Amino acid sequence: MKIGKIPKNKLESLIINKIKYHHKDVLVHSGIGEDSAVVDFGDEVLVISSDPITGAVNKAGYLAVHVACNDLASCGARPVGIQVVLLLPPATEEIMVGNIMEEITRAAASIEVEVIGGHTEILSKVTEPIITVTAIGKAPRDKYITTGGARPGDELIITKGLGIEGTFILASDYAELLKDRGVPPEIIERGQEYISKLSVLEEGLIGAGLGVHAMHDITEGGLYGALDEMVTASKAGFRIKRSQFPVNPETDIICKALDLDPAGLISSGSMLIAAPDGGKLVDKLARAGIKASIIGEITEEGCLIEDENGEFEELSGEIKDELWSFMEKINILLDGCLKFQYNITIRI
Repeated sequence: MKIGKIPKNKLESLIINKIKYHHKDVLVHSGIGEDSAVVDFGDEVLVISSDPITGAVNKAGYLAVHVACNDLASCGARPVGIQVVLLLPPATEEIMVGNIMEEITRAAASIEVEVIGGHTEILSKVTEPIITVTAIGKAPRDKYITTGGARPGDELIITKGLGIEGTFILASDYAELLKDRGVPPEIIERGQEYISKLSVLEEGLIGAGLGVHAMHDITEGGLYGALDEMVTASKAGFRIKRSQFPVNPETDIICKALDLDPAGLISSGSMLIAAPDGGKLVDKLARAGIKASIIGEITEEGCLIEDENGEFEELSGEIKDELWSFMEKINILLDGCLKFQYNITIRI
């Protein structure tokens, strides 16, 4: 099988359709696009989600915490605690384990989340560190949000900008290559500072408070992947304008240097929101210091992207993250003449 997320048709047939039993207290079950389960606890609901990070990337522990907690934020839930599973190869040095846990505990404390347990093990079959975080949170029973709640007529909003996480990864792990491609050092340094933009907890809580219909954090596959999962879960379509895509200068320069599309680049730190009144949400987010942009709307069917010339193209077929495409290209270019080691974040 190919590296990356399992295609949604295979995910459904091989994984989701195998789940036959559904408990009466589970309000949101496993499904395409739904990254968190929701369990009835009376006046409140328990929201839970798990995500892995693999690879010796800079700040992997920090990424692991925010990636898992962002799934809860997409439900309008406030994270309470995380459980951490560390699977490590025999060559792992103690200092690396300490550094990973230092990053995890600092990231968790920054959003008032406790590390409440987990498991750590050295395995001979593991060649790179694997960090899996399970985030647990809660929300009022009448205010949790799902990916599948989008309705025709809803406006589509993106927070912060496209390619947030991808910009950080590329600037951190491929700095020398970017310099070789003519990217100014100050742009690379600012891209590395995107580590501070990775949480979508605040916009998730604001969105839930305003009663938005659907939210989905923009991860693998970038905007295209998030849109595909939202409309699949909602049994709807979308129409968006490429000219309205919010792309920050650092992302734009880095992506142009590497010939990547920011809209297809992994983007933890950005939230896709479907809301009946996008203007009201954008204003509310702005008052909280969060930039947001309306890029289109939910429709009955079809997945249409309007280009700068007013022509439409349909988003269809398998969606592959631009980061994976870049990795494949760089592996070909460096095959047999690798001058230095590139590390990368991998989330499946």
